[in-house]
Amino acid sequence: MPDKPRESVREVALTFLRLGATAFGGPAAHIGIFRHELVERKQWLDDDQFLDLLGATNLIPGPNSTEMAIHLGYVRAGWIGLIAAGVCFIAPAFLMVLALAALYVHFGTTPTANALLYGIKPVIIAVVANAVYMLLPKAFKNRLLWLTGFAVVMLYFFGVDELALLFGAGAAYVLIRRWLETRTLALIAFLPLPGLVPLAQTFIPISLGTLFLTFLKLGGLLYGSGYVLLAFLRGDFVDSYGWITSQQLLDAVAIGQFTPGPLSTTATFIGYLVADVPGAIVATAGIFLPSFVFVAISSPLIPRMRRSKLFSALLDGVNAAAVGLMASVTVELGIAAIVDPLTAGLALGALVLLVRFKVNATIVILAGGLIGVIASAIGLVSI
Repeated sequence: MPDKPRESVREVALTFLRLGATAFGGPAAHIGIFRHELVERKQWLDDDQFLDLLGATNLIPGPNSTEMAIHLGYVRAGWIGLIAAGVCFIAPAFLMVLALAALYVHFGTTPTANALLYGIKPVIIAVVANAVYMLLPKAFKNRLLWLTGFAVVMLYFFGVDELALLFGAGAAYVLIRRWLETRTLALIAFLPLPGLVPLAQTFIPISLGTLFLTFLKLGGLLYGSGYVLLAFLRGDFVDSYGWITSQQLLDAVAIGQFTPGPLSTTATFIGYLVADVPGAIVATAGIFLPSFVFVAISSPLIPRMRRSKLFSALLDGVNAAAVGLMASVTVELGIAAIVDPLTAGLALGALVLLVRFKVNATIVILAGGLIGVIASAIGLVSI
C-alpha cells in the first residue's frame, strides 16, 4: 500500500491523539469506540474490512487495541499512518501514567494516597476476575481446553515459568488434538524448556538494558487479554528480579486501568518506579515496539495463518493457558489486596456491578478509591 497524502497522516495523528486521551474501559471498549468513530462516523473502512483487521490482531501477540489502532492507521495513511496511529494512541496514556507515577513516588505513602489505593486494589481484583469470567467461553471451547487451563493453574502454583506454560500448553494441545484426530502421535524430541524449575528470588541489579529487554520479551510473546500481563510482570519484576513488590504491581495495574488508552502503559508506571523517567521511556518502548513490527509484517501472512489448522489449534492452546495464568495471578494478588471485611465487600460489590450490571470499570475503580478515602477519614479502617 503506498503512503497516503500528508493530510491523511495528519488526520490519523489527530484522531488517535483524541482517542488515546478519551478511550476508557479497556481493549473491548476501545474496539467498540474505534468502530463507532472510524466505520460509522468517518467511514475510513467498512465493517467487513474492520472485522478482517480485528481477526488479524487476534492472531499476533501484543496489546489488541493498540495493534488495531496501528492497523487502522496503515489502512488510512500507509506506512507513516501506521507509525502515527500507534504513537498517538499510546502517547496520552504514557504522559498521564508518567505524571501519576511521579505523584505516587513522592506522595504514595501519605494517608490519603494509601486510603485511595486501599479501596482501589480490591476493585482491581474484581476487574481482572470479571475479565477471566468473560474470556472463559471463548478460551475453553471444549473439554481438552478446560483440562489445559486447569493444568496450567496447577503448574503455575508449583512454580513453573509463565512462558514455558504459555507455549508448552499450546504445543501440548496441538499434539493431543492431533493424536485424538488421527490416533497417531509423531515422535518429537523436545529441547528442555527454560524455567521449568522454580528459581529462588535473587535481587538483580537494575539496568535500563534489562528493563528494555524484559518488556520487549513481554510485548513480543504475550497473547490474550492485557490482564495476562499480570502473570508475567509478577514472575519477572516481583519474583525473579525483586525490583518491585506485589503491592506496587497492584498499584501499577490500578493506574493503568483508570487512565485512558492501552492497559499496557502499566509498563510506564513500573519503569518509572524502577529507573525514573528513563526507565518509563525504555519500558514503554520495549512493550509496544513488537506491536508495530508484527502489524507491519503480518498483513500478507494473515490469510494463510487463518486457514492453517495447526496454527489455529496452537492459538487455542495458548489462549487457554493465558486465561489460566490470569486466574492464578488473580488469586495471588487477591490475597494481598483483600485484607479485611471492607475490602472483601468492595471486591464482591465491584464484581456484581461489573458482571450483573455492566458498569464501566473506570467508574467502579474510582468509586472504590472514594470509599477507601471516606472509610479512612471517618475512622472505619486504620491505614
